[in-house]
Amino acid sequence: MFFDETLEPENMIRLYSIGAFPMADEITGKIEWYYPNVRAIIPLDNYNIPRSVKQLIKRKRFDVKFDVDPMQVIRNCAKRERTWISDELIEAYERVYKLGYIHSVETYFMNKLVGGLYGVVIKGAFFGESMFSFHENASKVALAYLILHLVERQFKLLDVQILNPHLEMFGAKEISLDEFNKLLEEAYQTNTTFI
Repeated sequence: MFFDETLEPENMIRLYSIGAFPMADEITGKIEWYYPNVRAIIPLDNYNIPRSVKQLIKRKRFDVKFDVDPMQVIRNCAKRERTWISDELIEAYERVYKLGYIHSVETYFMNKLVGGLYGVVIKGAFFGESMFSFHENASKVALAYLILHLVERQFKLLDVQILNPHLEMFGAKEISLDEFNKLLEEAYQTNTTFI
């Protein structure tokens, strides 16, 4: 089998660091790297936590944990009818995880993992990749916790790649590549860690 050199962990980290992200074709499995001119972010100085999500957090409906099982979060994100997370990409993420660059936020209900998200972290930048929910609102609670955690840790960038209504509820917006690169620069001058 042909091995894609872009999936070497050092190459993946380098590509992520400039703002590129991989996606596998759901039919052929071929992995392409994307670097769009318009970027979607959740501004960490102007986000929104929906009222319904605040109520869930206040009621402590879910237990929320960080980095307990990022690889299971990734595998759960791939469990859908149509997915861009191929087996080859999961293996590649595992190599990046072993180097300490992948982090997750996980929601548990009755001690069972029911939702969460993961991303690649480089200094003060969190490159959000995917989220899953096996229980209503579980991924929304994970996203709220992520935002609050990143603000507390003084992160500068939460990249969410592609805008959708789910993310817009949290204040996600599109920005130009120039604006995105300025945020990247700030993020890489920030001395912080995810945990």
